[in-house]
Amino acid sequence: MNSTDDMTYEPDGMRVGVVRGISYGLFGPPGEFVPAASSLGAGLVRAYLFWSQIEPAPGQYRWDTVDALLGQLDRDGGDTEVWITLCSSSPWATRKATDFLPPSPARDQSAYAEFVRQVVSRCAGRVRYWQCDNEPSNTDLLWAGTAQEYVDQLRTMYQAVQDADPQAAVVLGGCGYDVFSSEAGSPQRDFFDHVTRHGRDSFDLFSVHLYGDVASLPDYIATARQFMRAHGYCKPVVAGEHAGPQPFEFPAAIMVMEQVFAAAFAEPPATSSTDELAARARTTQTPERRAMTALYDRMGELPPELVMFMASCPEELAAKRHRINCRQVIMRTLIAMSEGVRRTAYWNLAPEYPGPVDPLQMMHLMIGKLPLLGYADGELSVRHPAAGTFALLAAKLAGARSVSRLAIPGQPGVWAFVVERQEAKPLTVLWDQRDAFAGEDEPAIPVLLPWPDAKANVTDAFGVLATTASQDGSVKLQVSITPLFVE
Repeated sequence: MNSTDDMTYEPDGMRVGVVRGISYGLFGPPGEFVPAASSLGAGLVRAYLFWSQIEPAPGQYRWDTVDALLGQLDRDGGDTEVWITLCSSSPWATRKATDFLPPSPARDQSAYAEFVRQVVSRCAGRVRYWQCDNEPSNTDLLWAGTAQEYVDQLRTMYQAVQDADPQAAVVLGGCGYDVFSSEAGSPQRDFFDHVTRHGRDSFDLFSVHLYGDVASLPDYIATARQFMRAHGYCKPVVAGEHAGPQPFEFPAAIMVMEQVFAAAFAEPPATSSTDELAARARTTQTPERRAMTALYDRMGELPPELVMFMASCPEELAAKRHRINCRQVIMRTLIAMSEGVRRTAYWNLAPEYPGPVDPLQMMHLMIGKLPLLGYADGELSVRHPAAGTFALLAAKLAGARSVSRLAIPGQPGVWAFVVERQEAKPLTVLWDQRDAFAGEDEPAIPVLLPWPDAKANVTDAFGVLATTASQDGSVKLQVSITPLFVE
């Protein structure tokens, strides 16, 4: 799509979606996931593809992973939107020789352009969004290059996508927590300032990753728009990732993690190829595993805000984390949509691959419990509690046209939203914003909500339904940290 100021791409309607993960088909055969995502009501799926998968040698293309994805879409009936994050990782074509991480600048931009044209042509009409790598400001880990080199590659990709499928949109690499949590003038913010200034004509959608404190999400989205407005334009913002809780949302957990991991990760590896990762998984004495082992040795003395993210934590803490997760699925989506974000993708649908999970990986501590689904006998058939909440949210938001914030007089701590829907009456969603960990222990507060109908059906984030009669044009609700759907 043309991204100049006189013709800006704007997604139609509103859709909630999921991210498949970062390595579809990279560590094993590309399994099916679109049916599982569709069963939860996801109207959008985001997946990653790597240059190394598709063009393992110059001019030699392998389409097994791409065709496995397209085949699922054909059986899905074509209603699911697809977002591909296309990563420039290659053993032969990029500055950093790797098949996984970090992506890096192409040695030859014409070779990169031809690769993009080939893959987009293969998917023409079935993939709506093409993203140029992911979180490029997270340098050395997710992008091994400068901001200007990212702009150069973004321009190449944009033109190649336009050549191959003019109806597709190009998404700027995700602006993440590394940017939003840093101060003005930080390297991460300077990176995105440079990209939005010099790459303004080479993308259609600005992607944000909405992690961290839920109450800060409006500020994060405003920051994303300010990057563009500082240079005289503003394109639509989409949320390529969102999820919670994570350990860095809790000060008590952060304090311990900083102490444990500071020395272990002083020097990140130069590359993370699939072979290197497999070799490290067989090694018991990596700095990461030593740090994680030390953490588990102290599990009994750690704050519960951290323990709940660890494997084999007490059942009551595991249940609490699930409840927080369910609440935040709703909170993050509604806040984003009320700020004008029309596409959201939850991180993530499922573990990267079937099989046992290694809890002595830092990423397991950070994101290992966020997947909506789990494997059983190689199939994505296990639904975690947040999957039920996601499905409930998707059903309630079906046909959503707009989401707006609703002020509750005299109760500024209550976050309330009105959802206008095409074929249903408006939906109200509200909760009392509290501490994510301890807030559920506080009593609910009474809230009077103007209500024109005789009764209101109230469903909480866990699917519990109740009916409340209205009186004198209002319904009286008991509101806590758990979101309520009122209709």
